[in-house]
Amino acid sequence: MNAAIADLPSGFWSGWIIVLTLSSLACVAWLVWSLYFGKDVDEHPEVDPVWDGNLQEGHNAPPMWWFWMIFASLIFSLVYMMLFPALGSNAGVLNWSQGKRLADSYENFEANFAEARAEIAEMSLVEIQNDLALMETAERIFRRECSVCHGPDGRGQANLFPNLHDVDWQWGASAEQIEQSIRNGRNANMIAWQAMLGDEGVQQVAEYVLTLADGGDANHPGQTAYQQSCGACHGPDGAGNPLLGAPRLSDDIWLYGGDLETIKASIADGRFGIMPSFDQRLDDIQIKLLIALLVR
Repeated sequence: MNAAIADLPSGFWSGWIIVLTLSSLACVAWLVWSLYFGKDVDEHPEVDPVWDGNLQEGHNAPPMWWFWMIFASLIFSLVYMMLFPALGSNAGVLNWSQGKRLADSYENFEANFAEARAEIAEMSLVEIQNDLALMETAERIFRRECSVCHGPDGRGQANLFPNLHDVDWQWGASAEQIEQSIRNGRNANMIAWQAMLGDEGVQQVAEYVLTLADGGDANHPGQTAYQQSCGACHGPDGAGNPLLGAPRLSDDIWLYGGDLETIKASIADGRFGIMPSFDQRLDDIQIKLLIALLVR
């Protein structure tokens, strides 16, 4: 907030904020002074007004400690506005801002950890995996950044977020593929086939998909529709294609569920999962530690 105020242009709006701020403080000061010293609290009408039957105005002065508390608050406000950016574009005597403090924190971080980070940058993934302290750091990064979707143990959840402990990775499980997933994110695009296949076609293709784990049923009525509509991405044998993010259909590992009804829903309505990009959130060292944690 202070940084934003200090960055205001030094024109009309800066002056307007100064006028509003000082006028408000002056009004508060006048109100407090008039309340305690502007009139004789012992002077009051001979007949006091009464409301609602028995509600009568009193004439006791507020306690003086209220006055001193408000007076001290006003003095504190004035000192604060002189030291820090609180009056329009005025930066204050200390010339402090959140942006400068953040920049100083980054500089201190780089100064204190530049050497250690350079060492990690030169280490291989195997060397990182053999370093207990670095792997603990990687786990903390995972819990902070990834566990909300993939679960604290990385085993996925809610039939929406994949298990990172199995051998079937939709976009590939190599170090390079994992890095690309973390840096750039992923956008799945399993289109809906309901309009093209119809209810009967969706049923037949789903049933045929369930036979792929056993090599496929060449005589199944859903094979032709599968080859025409699904084989280009998932492969004629259901082996999948990590380049396209098309998962393997010939095993028992399913992200959204492997029962007939769930497979029918996937075919009919499509799937559009999103893995967000972390390239602007995590630096190179943090991403490398995550890769070392995740790669098999």
